[in-house]
Amino acid sequence: MTLQPTSQQPSQRHILIVEDDVKIADMLANYLLMHGFATEVCGNGHDAVARVRQQAPALIVLDLMLPGMDGLAVCTAVRAFSTVPIIMVTARVDEIDRLLGLDTGADDYVCKPFSPREVVARIKALLRRSEGALAKPVPAAFVVDEARQQISWRGRPLPLTPVEFRLMRQLMSRPGQVFARARLLDTLHEDQRDVSDRAIDSHIKNLRRKLEQAGTGEAGISSVYGVGYRFDDV
Repeated sequence: MTLQPTSQQPSQRHILIVEDDVKIADMLANYLLMHGFATEVCGNGHDAVARVRQQAPALIVLDLMLPGMDGLAVCTAVRAFSTVPIIMVTARVDEIDRLLGLDTGADDYVCKPFSPREVVARIKALLRRSEGALAKPVPAAFVVDEARQQISWRGRPLPLTPVEFRLMRQLMSRPGQVFARARLLDTLHEDQRDVSDRAIDSHIKNLRRKLEQAGTGEAGISSVYGVGYRFDDV
């Protein structure tokens, strides 16, 4: 498949879609176009790397399984010269868990079949972070005090246990990023009693309750089906 750029206005941000399934690529490109993005579709990894060098996109939606050069190889090659946000797409939920354990360089992961609305939402969130739109001229709502092993919301300490503190700190280290349960379990290894997925789910339930009681509103912990959790900041 050849590169297929859309018409682009100066204010539009350019999204490179690296996908060899024509139907999926066209569906996503059309949906992004409706939301004000300029898109370009590429069906193989070698062309994608070359295109990123030629015209730096604002973001890449990258399929894992590609002919010739797969998504992991593309991601590694791009990361050698660019920090462009990358959303990796895979057809298997269990594959996301493996990818999260690797230093792939991707910023987010989506599993097929996906909702184009969800992909657009993730693209917008990544672009806000990469472009600094989330920066605010006011003190951060959440403050982590390592010395006291304490996390505060707008100046009020949250009543967290040591395990909950470590778990929350890990999630907050990369807002918007999905953390696999296996990776979160590593955070809890200091407490040998917590060694199962069920322990993670129990602690997340308690954290959500405490965040709700503190009135954090939209800021909180979201579940990603079959994978793990992510922290959504305000």
